[in-house]
Amino acid sequence: MTKNIALLGSTGSIGTQSLDVCRMHGYGVKCLTASSRVEEMEQQVREFRPELVCMMNEQAAADLKVRIADTATKVVSGMDGLIACATYDGADTVLNAVVGMVGLEPTLAAIAAKKTVALANKETLVAGGHLVTNLAKENGVDILPVDSEHSAIFQALQGSPRKEAVKKIILTASGGPFFGRTLDELENVTAADALKHPNWDMGAKITIDSATMMNKGLEFIEAKWLFDMPGEDIEIVVHRESVLHSAIVYQDNSVIAQLGVPDMRIPIQYALTYPERKPSPVKPLSLADYGKLTFFEPDYETFRCINVCKEAIALGGLHPAAANGANEESVKLFLNGKIKFTDIAYLNYEAMKAAPEKQDFTLEDVLAADKAARKYVLETVK
Repeated sequence: MTKNIALLGSTGSIGTQSLDVCRMHGYGVKCLTASSRVEEMEQQVREFRPELVCMMNEQAAADLKVRIADTATKVVSGMDGLIACATYDGADTVLNAVVGMVGLEPTLAAIAAKKTVALANKETLVAGGHLVTNLAKENGVDILPVDSEHSAIFQALQGSPRKEAVKKIILTASGGPFFGRTLDELENVTAADALKHPNWDMGAKITIDSATMMNKGLEFIEAKWLFDMPGEDIEIVVHRESVLHSAIVYQDNSVIAQLGVPDMRIPIQYALTYPERKPSPVKPLSLADYGKLTFFEPDYETFRCINVCKEAIALGGLHPAAANGANEESVKLFLNGKIKFTDIAYLNYEAMKAAPEKQDFTLEDVLAADKAARKYVLETVK
């Protein structure tokens, strides 16, 4: 059966690589969404002929309508438009590749509409936690991870006889561009420095998160929800080459890992073809070319954002949502030259700690905690 995809965030790094996979396997692309990149969206519309397109920015939506007036594609805008794409009748799989908290509501809507969800938007599970996983269980919906690390864990788990056989998860991290630096040495690094990732081609926000290692902290929280594992059974290991993408440890201490060249099209494709394996546009891995693979303990003293996330998930409730919201705001401030690189972890921690204690939360509670954390960061900096 041909899959029909609704791709949320189609002009970003994950989105364009997802279209490579759709192009190779002939998947139908029924919906596309983006924030404001009109020219890129016009090109995608003309190639893939989606039935519905959403631009989050209303002015961009108006511009796109004029540009593609000669096509049959309908253009919508804003959060309502994003949700319309996530629940579109003609799509059976929703690949959520948007960046940030904006991804939470369309994910919940897609699950409620009983769509299979291929999830690249980590904020969905970081902030939404049990709201997302409980709704998926109620609706019998699969959440298939697209992050390279979570896809690796998911792939390694395919051979598990039962959940109780798994002893631990090993979550790998590249270490980002500042591996080996001390906290003092990071005091005056610039956004340009932080955007030079050694292995992955990602958008600005995710690349900064990799540099602070907040990305790994968020993935730590995501792994807890995706695989129903307590935090103490998730180990973070820095692996500079980004070849071993993550692993699981069984009760007998056998370790099963997934390896491949650092190319996001592998996990994207597995989420779309699961449970099948198909030819990939990615080049094969040659271990001999690498020669050696290295592994290190994270430097928790320098990269304190990991600790922010570990404490947030230990506290539970709305603390992860607050940590995530604060981080989105502090990363924007850093990219705009308003704060230092080392301020990010401090702001994230203080905003996270200030979140209200509420373990049984609603979507409205999550959105309020996110908004309050952002306000906390902006007022602290001001």
